[in-house]
Amino acid sequence: MAMPVRSGDTLIFSTPPVVRAWACAGGKKEAEGPLAVEFDLLFSDTSFGCGKWEKAESLLQQKCVARCLTKAGLDPDQVDLAFGGDLQAQCTASNYTMRWLGAPYAGLYGACSTMAEGLALAACFAAAGFARQALAFTSSHFCAAERQFRTPLDYGGKRTTTAQWTATAAGACILSPGGGQAGVPVTSVTFGRVQDYEVHDINNMGAAMMPAAVSTLCHHFADTATRPADYDAIFTGDLGRVGSGLLHDQMRREGLPLENHLDCGCLLYDVDTQQVQAGGSGAGCSAAVLCAHVLPRLMDGRWRRVLFLSTGALMSQTTYLQGESIPGIAHAVELAAPDTVPAKKEA
Repeated sequence: MAMPVRSGDTLIFSTPPVVRAWACAGGKKEAEGPLAVEFDLLFSDTSFGCGKWEKAESLLQQKCVARCLTKAGLDPDQVDLAFGGDLQAQCTASNYTMRWLGAPYAGLYGACSTMAEGLALAACFAAAGFARQALAFTSSHFCAAERQFRTPLDYGGKRTTTAQWTATAAGACILSPGGGQAGVPVTSVTFGRVQDYEVHDINNMGAAMMPAAVSTLCHHFADTATRPADYDAIFTGDLGRVGSGLLHDQMRREGLPLENHLDCGCLLYDVDTQQVQAGGSGAGCSAAVLCAHVLPRLMDGRWRRVLFLSTGALMSQTTYLQGESIPGIAHAVELAAPDTVPAKKEA
């Protein structure tokens, strides 16, 4: 099996692993959004009959993972390794999901960058032959996130125009080694570097995460000798309207204008009508858009080459109250239509 080649911060796969199955789940707000018909599962009761929002998020994850495994034709004991995380303290939603699943597990915390981080790590393990069935998953829940990072819903605090709406959503993918396996190839991954431009506003995540998106994009283009125009679409998640505007301004200054940029936080909801302020956010936002909108269009050839980038704000509920600034991170995963990558026989 040909090993990946490292170029700067990017791993380029000689025999690309494939995303062979995926699924996404969402709640009431997501069911009212423009991507609703593309979801696998939608629920009007986002409490799932629980008295605790945190437990409800884990149940949402479990339903999403179960659907992904069903689509892959796998039993839980066939998962070699799972990469997962969420926004809750100590990733408890994912920990309880894995208590149910029972597979080997590497927990992640990348905030809203978790889906790209998990997807990238799963791709690396599959490409190296360390896992034949690697699971990547994440989620977020509006009510759990508001209680942890801002104010409980009962408080009734007014949201600022720069604030974003944490998605009640989950996404899950199964990755396997390439070499003839059907699925969406992962051709490269770029792991990001932490960036901190001294943003302190907890209600402006787009501005806090934008520098990390610029850093990872610039490294990816330099490492792969590509430019934005080489891709059908470049997805970020989740900068929202504010962060996306800042991203476009900075990338023009870098000489890399993003004419084909789409932001998951602006796709999941109708920003003009759904009262989500600057758009969607949360680890589940980019995960849901990836599994509902991006992967199916690559699989059927509507898109040929896509760069998927998830961004995360790395503060805690304690550090921002201590006056700390908000660092950001972004990871990128390059995806292709199946027929753009020549099939190779495994050694």
